[in-house]
Amino acid sequence: MPDPKAVNTMFARIAGRYDLANHLLSGGVDFWWRQKLVRAVHDAHPGDILDLATGSGDVAFALADGLPARVQVTGMDFCQPMLDEAVKKRAASPRWIGIQFKQGDGMALPLPDRSFDAVTIAFGLRNMADRHQALTEMRRVLRPGGRLFVLEFSQPYFWFRPFYYTYLKFILPAIAGLVTGDRSAYEYLCGSVDNFPGRTEIAEEIRRAGFGSVSATPLTFGIVALHEAHA
Repeated sequence: MPDPKAVNTMFARIAGRYDLANHLLSGGVDFWWRQKLVRAVHDAHPGDILDLATGSGDVAFALADGLPARVQVTGMDFCQPMLDEAVKKRAASPRWIGIQFKQGDGMALPLPDRSFDAVTIAFGLRNMADRHQALTEMRRVLRPGGRLFVLEFSQPYFWFRPFYYTYLKFILPAIAGLVTGDRSAYEYLCGSVDNFPGRTEIAEEIRRAGFGSVSATPLTFGIVALHEAHA
């Protein structure tokens, strides 16, 4: 499992160029992945939303853009430099002024029980030192009938794996090193993707944390999956 202190330090180092690297390394497909998540959340018509592992806030901003002003969106992350980037973005647009950003550990959320109608987490579950504990915390802060949305890397379709893992292990770290100046951070991130379970296994982990009606939708040849579940 990832070491929390090392993960925090790594994200702090790359915070300033994290967004640019994501867009370049995914070929822009990350915008589409986020929009799939956002549309699923909007279709559920939630009230208060927690975006966990919010990073620089891209998911929180996208969620807020299509929701009534009465819906409170809170972004939470344990890496303060990433949150600093989110706060800078919030200051650039009046329509985002109501979004709250808070520092917090996903395995011990500083939040009361049953305080949100939806929890989203995009590409953050694999960085949790204890996924079961993190999922249990997400379940705790959801109100009865609330929804969980997990967008995360997965294991690609069998035929696509040779192409994907060649890119992931050799090409991506080299490009990321040029963009961010920190190749080692992306070697860790690539390793975390390589070792992460597939969508069937993650769906079962979500069930074990107390969720029901769990579904998993593969995206882009299975390299990413959108998981949905009910509290």
